[in-house]
Amino acid sequence: MPIAYSFILALVGVAVFHFFSLPLPWLLGPITFCLFGALAGVPLGGFKRLNAGMRTILGVAVGATLTPAVIATFPSMWPTLLLVPVKVFAIGALGIPYFLYFWRYDFPTAYYATMPGGLQDMLVFGEEAGGNVRAMSLVHATRVLVLVVALPFLLKGLWDADLTNPPGAPVGSLPLHQLGLMVVCAMTGWWAAVRVGLFGASILGPLIVTALAAMIGLLEHRPPAEAIWAAQFFIGMTVGSKYAGITFAEVRRDLVAALGYCGILAVLTVIFVELIFGFGLAPGQEALLAFAPGGQAELTVLALIVGADVAFVVAHHVLRIFVVILGAPIAMRIFRAKIS
Repeated sequence: MPIAYSFILALVGVAVFHFFSLPLPWLLGPITFCLFGALAGVPLGGFKRLNAGMRTILGVAVGATLTPAVIATFPSMWPTLLLVPVKVFAIGALGIPYFLYFWRYDFPTAYYATMPGGLQDMLVFGEEAGGNVRAMSLVHATRVLVLVVALPFLLKGLWDADLTNPPGAPVGSLPLHQLGLMVVCAMTGWWAAVRVGLFGASILGPLIVTALAAMIGLLEHRPPAEAIWAAQFFIGMTVGSKYAGITFAEVRRDLVAALGYCGILAVLTVIFVELIFGFGLAPGQEALLAFAPGGQAELTVLALIVGADVAFVVAHHVLRIFVVILGAPIAMRIFRAKIS
């Protein structure tokens, strides 16, 4: 039943957003209405395996854009890529003391709630380190929710981005052999990435395999619009459903703490975007999408819809997640050495 409630609320959200012509109905509609349902006490659940499967669509969509011409632009990204570890360090320098001293979180909870890596990875590391999984989950879900809801309005207000663009061609217009190849790339990449323990396996595995197919000329199309809308729907439903069972005590403490943390992230993001745009390192829209510390899947969706440089955006988010995940065990080892 929890899954059914989530599905119904998500569908209602899509319908309402479409009716009022609100931005990104297939993503923001499910997020918003599942959040309302969670706050009202409705038991919610998600299709964990199906949600991971939907993320493979995003991996294929990004991989299909990585043609030889696009790959040739990667060396020009190095100035902004070097800023990614700098921003991660700045986030840690401000966020960890914020949770430690202002909200009295223990160090593992403060550290893993602060680090903007993959949600699942941070929860696994945090739980192993003895952190409060519920608090970390609420902080990360709020970070993703706030950024995903705010960014479309910023993109529309600052750059007049067209958020009604279909994210791909209609399924009926694509050759069957191309659709079949996309499915093969998605499943093969996902399976291989899981086997080798690659973080973000459901996105990065299909991305790598699809990119190889695109670079050798086998794949010439992105996934159809219907597939990307489906991915938005289930990802949005999952983000909103993460608030299921939230208590008023958690709202007073963890949710308020998370909103304050989002303010810190917003200020840092503005500083870095202004720096990048001011020095002419990247266009403002791409800089914002690349340095906004939201979920990789959600920001990939936005980049696809507004027609941003998807390769640029994804490259920076992959590096961010890599830096965070690589640094997490090192930070905890240092912490344990200090308290032992």
